[in-house]
Amino acid sequence: MKDEEKTGKLGCVVLAAGNAKRFGENKLAASLQGRSLILRSLEAVPKDAFDSVVVVTQYTEIMQLAKEFSFAAIFNDHPEYGISHSIALGLTELRNCDGVLFQVSDQPLLNRESVAGLVGLFRQHPDKIAALSHNGVRGNPCLFPARFFPELMALTEDHGGNTVIRQHEEDLLLYEVPAQELSDVDTPKALAELKNAL
Repeated sequence: MKDEEKTGKLGCVVLAAGNAKRFGENKLAASLQGRSLILRSLEAVPKDAFDSVVVVTQYTEIMQLAKEFSFAAIFNDHPEYGISHSIALGLTELRNCDGVLFQVSDQPLLNRESVAGLVGLFRQHPDKIAALSHNGVRGNPCLFPARFFPELMALTEDHGGNTVIRQHEEDLLLYEVPAQELSDVDTPKALAELKNAL
């Protein structure tokens, strides 16, 4: 029996709807080495690892970019509701999947091979939550089996997958990657520091 048959359908939600208040503008349009953060995020999705990929965003230009990648795009017209709303929108679209990976869009050095490795780990343990980590410290993305979908759908405001994981630490598996892949960009200063480090 193939791994795919054992774990069924997998989906991916790219979370790209945040207001980025700390950044001061749409940070996903910010550039690192000539490529925008959102472009880097979409390039990090290993298409072949998923049956469906959806991008949840409040930006029409990101919806268009998602279509260029042949990803589905969902418009979030209430980003002020917090990340829980984006999670619910994406999960509703992928409710028939057996597992769903949630990927944030502000980790510009995230590597496609690392995401594929995370999916491989999950396929070996399809009842567990799998997340990237460095030195045992969990980061994003995170991949949840369907048994956790109701808890993810019940999240409110700016509570994300972390809230669910904290309730189920015994079900968490980590996939180790270099620290820079987990570096997120929340402020212009963080982006400048990342540029200087490269």
